Amino acid sequence: MSRFPKLSETFVLYEMLAMAEQGFDVELYPLLRERTDLVHPEAIPLVARANFQPLVSVAIIGSHLHFLLRRPRAYVRALWALLRGTAGSTRFLLGALVFFPKIAHIARLMANRGVDHVHCHFASHPAAAGFVIHRLTGIPFSFTAHGTDLHVDRHMLREKVAEAAFVIAISEDNRRVILDECGDQWQAKVAVIHCGVDTSLFRKPASTTSTKFTILCVGRLLEVKGQIHLIEACRILAAGGLDFVCHLVGEGPDRDVLAARIREVGLGHRVRLAGSLARPQLLELLGTTDVLVAPSVPTRQGSREGIPVSLMEAMSMEVPVVASRISGIPELVDDGTSGLLVSPGDAEALAGAIGRLYEDPELRHRLGRAGRSKVVVEFDLSANAARLGELVAG
Repeated sequence: MSRFPKLSETFVLYEMLAMAEQGFDVELYPLLRERTDLVHPEAIPLVARANFQPLVSVAIIGSHLHFLLRRPRAYVRALWALLRGTAGSTRFLLGALVFFPKIAHIARLMANRGVDHVHCHFASHPAAAGFVIHRLTGIPFSFTAHGTDLHVDRHMLREKVAEAAFVIAISEDNRRVILDECGDQWQAKVAVIHCGVDTSLFRKPASTTSTKFTILCVGRLLEVKGQIHLIEACRILAAGGLDFVCHLVGEGPDRDVLAARIREVGLGHRVRLAGSLARPQLLELLGTTDVLVAPSVPTRQGSREGIPVSLMEAMSMEVPVVASRISGIPELVDDGTSGLLVSPGDAEALAGAIGRLYEDPELRHRLGRAGRSKVVVEFDLSANAARLGELVAG
């Protein structure tokens, strides 16, 4: 993966744990170490044994000499393919130049340690790393394509798909994007495996203590998450006389913009920036939530969501959801059956959907029950990790 431990990438953390429960010997090779004060408790032991590498070291130089002397043709071809494939993208080319030294060293470590499969999360730098490792060592690799990593910049995607043992799309929507870009000849290679949640943990609590209608939004504070539109929807709801509180959970570069907008519309007593939460605190908050909102939008740069895991977590706990009709979200949320969908960026429609749930407790219960059933059948972490395990095992 690109960074570890990254608080927002729970889908990577818990998938690894689920794979380990199936008997796989899972080792971590992050491209960068994420420096953060808040870490999910389950990630702490993984951080302690993760294979973090510096950008350059004597050992790294030794690994490059190893491949130059023992497999010079493979080394030169891997580097050339990486540079040629990323040449049209400043971001990807810089990443290739920065990460190639440590990737070659990681390749040697993996070969020496008997690694027999490399799985990469994200179609960007991690998949490029898998590509190079495969070229240098012959170890098969695969990757999972999520959201922005697939939609914004698809340089070198064709080469990655062509050489991967298999490719995972987290939605049918993503699978179609990959095949449209790379060609239908890879249909058998690109499989859809949804991200999942632990449905045994994310369950409706026996009782709740919430006294005020509670709206929750979970995600990094970024344009693609659409929190600014939820704030506008809250302004509309407050003007209509609804009594509620809204928690925005997460951190990110848009925090100051969102805080300023909350002050500007006079919602400081209703809309709260809760910061980042570890899973135990999030579970507690979900247990008192009346509706979870995922107001995702496409950005000017082309970023878009895959399927937010926060939706799966809420639905698993029978919390009704309101989400944007975009990307793979309709594959999780059946409008009117397991949740409500609105057009991206439409604050009026967002307020209307939340207002429906505010006024209709029976609708909340019905959508919540159906949402739980949907997640259990199609988005269960253990079941979906088992499907990935079958592909890895061949």
